[in-house]
Amino acid sequence: MMRAFLPAVLLLGLAACGEEATQSVGAGTGPDPQLPPPKSSWIPTVNIAPAIGWPAGGAPTPAPGLAVAAFASGLDHPRWLYVLPNGDVLVAETNAPPKPEDNRGIRGWVMGLVMQRAGAGVPSANRITLLRDADGDGVAETRSVFLEGLNSPFGMALVGETLFVANTDAVVRFPYKPGETRITVAGEKLVSLPGGPINHHWTKNLVASDDGQRLYASIGSNSNAAENGIEAEHERAAILEINARSGEYRVFAGGLRNPVGMAWEPRTGALWAAVNERDEIGSDLVPDYMTSVRDGGFYGWPYSYYGQTVDSRVTPQRADLVTRAIKPDYALGPHTASLGLSFAEGSTLPAPFQSGAFIGQHGSWNRRPASGYKVIFVSFAEGKPNGPPVDVLSGFLNADGKALGRPVGVTLDRRGALLVADDVGNVIWRVTGGPRQAASR
Repeated sequence: MMRAFLPAVLLLGLAACGEEATQSVGAGTGPDPQLPPPKSSWIPTVNIAPAIGWPAGGAPTPAPGLAVAAFASGLDHPRWLYVLPNGDVLVAETNAPPKPEDNRGIRGWVMGLVMQRAGAGVPSANRITLLRDADGDGVAETRSVFLEGLNSPFGMALVGETLFVANTDAVVRFPYKPGETRITVAGEKLVSLPGGPINHHWTKNLVASDDGQRLYASIGSNSNAAENGIEAEHERAAILEINARSGEYRVFAGGLRNPVGMAWEPRTGALWAAVNERDEIGSDLVPDYMTSVRDGGFYGWPYSYYGQTVDSRVTPQRADLVTRAIKPDYALGPHTASLGLSFAEGSTLPAPFQSGAFIGQHGSWNRRPASGYKVIFVSFAEGKPNGPPVDVLSGFLNADGKALGRPVGVTLDRRGALLVADDVGNVIWRVTGGPRQAASR
């Protein structure tokens, strides 16, 4: 009893520590976010939204003119989504693998408690589930285990009749036949990915080029700000370009602390990524962002942020890299944990949700008051963001600051509705253009 009680008491004490934001989330949003002076302390700001899940009949709040309903529920920590050409929806039910050397010491112990309280401490189901809505009513009536025995799977990409899956430590490929609901053959490893006993940012996402010849894998850093040593960051904080046949690869872009969502912008064909920036220098720093990703580009981490703003915690510095650090295209607010990214090409949602990007914001722990915990939309023009974000789904936090759900992956289904993976509510939400439009599909 005492052992269970003590962590709760300590968490309450930590929650009372730390500074508060002095500017709005909006001030840290857009192409030119405000970057106030950093604030650092040995004990960081801890503001946890305890995960409690949705009450019976509960759901997030859609924007005016939209409707939301559960496409599938009762899942096991659904994080990422992939829609197959026939409309079947693949869901990665997954969580972090064992990381015996991550989060060591008192600070690490605290972070472990934070993750558990936020709903991220459950074991990984290590599977991909297939959901099928054959009658088109917006609810998946068929559910089957599509792949199992994986290792914290996340990203998925289909090229012809080959399905690529990004485990936490490797890209694995499987033969796929259209319409099948289960794959039982053993996968073949295409290429290893950075993993190991630290594996701080464990999710590995995957997208394929239009011609299917190249895969792009997003790899998060092995630390917050290189505190484990720069040698632990080999080929991390980066996007790798992988030959889909041979597995040969190169670093496509670096200095991206934790790139997660990736998508191709439909007008320009550029690769875009949603990137989580560093923690522990104040509630107002550093904004997460989305950006076009240049071949050979360097985006600052760990030496600088949002272009060439130096992080003095990092030693030794690399002035040569800071001078070439690229300023991201669009800030998404400090500590919003912007993970999901999907462009609106093919969307059947009404204006203004037809030309731009949907972003799933998992929500903060290192900011007071909380930020994120919503799905937003940023309009684009001429291949670039051109306006402030608009809420698509909100209400993931209740009035007591507890998390009813937390959005992660976002994608459009075959009918142009928006699907949202909620890893605390264990639901896939489906967003449509209102009751009449939803009923007509």
